[in-house]
Amino acid sequence: MFPSKPPRGEWGACQFCGVAVPPGSTKCDLCGAAAPLTAQQLTSAPPKVRRRVRLTGALRALIVIVVVVGLAYSLVSVVLQGPPVVADPLTTAAMYHIGAGNITILSGEITGSDYVLGNFTTQLPSGASIQLAVYNSTEGAAYFTGSPSTPAYTIAPTSDGRIVFSAAYTDTFYFVFTNPYPVASHLTVEVWITTTYESNVGDDGFA
Repeated sequence: MFPSKPPRGEWGACQFCGVAVPPGSTKCDLCGAAAPLTAQQLTSAPPKVRRRVRLTGALRALIVIVVVVGLAYSLVSVVLQGPPVVADPLTTAAMYHIGAGNITILSGEITGSDYVLGNFTTQLPSGASIQLAVYNSTEGAAYFTGSPSTPAYTIAPTSDGRIVFSAAYTDTFYFVFTNPYPVASHLTVEVWITTTYESNVGDDGFA
């Protein structure tokens, strides 16, 4: 079945909101105002009506322009900013207070052949030591449940340690910083720790 033909006649405009009104309509489909004006009637309408129709038309055009400009600005901003940058949990710099016999953990996924560089330095008390052990996900689960575990990387207790850890495979790794002093000593160590995740991508673009 073919669609019906559009109504014949002259399109008009609502004398209240200025929106276009189909031929033969007795009221505005948008605001419901009665007695829409044809283009010919509009030219002879009272000045107040003509001004209102022109003003509402200009306002609608302005709204469309503002929306288009806003969308264009948003799209351009996204393109210029690029994808969002999410801070890597293994890129940190902070001061930690580790109680006697307690630990502080930094963890995150490391892609195979990527590495983490960093250092830690005890601030108070002067010369106090901190030790580091790095566990993969399997050994970390064992360590946290008190089962026998083997770290993938260790630094013996020291007051100033340099971290150079390279992952042989992709996994979640746990950097466990331990205050080695017995709980009875009540010795809290203040230590400054910095770590940086580095991607091992060669000049040819391959890892």
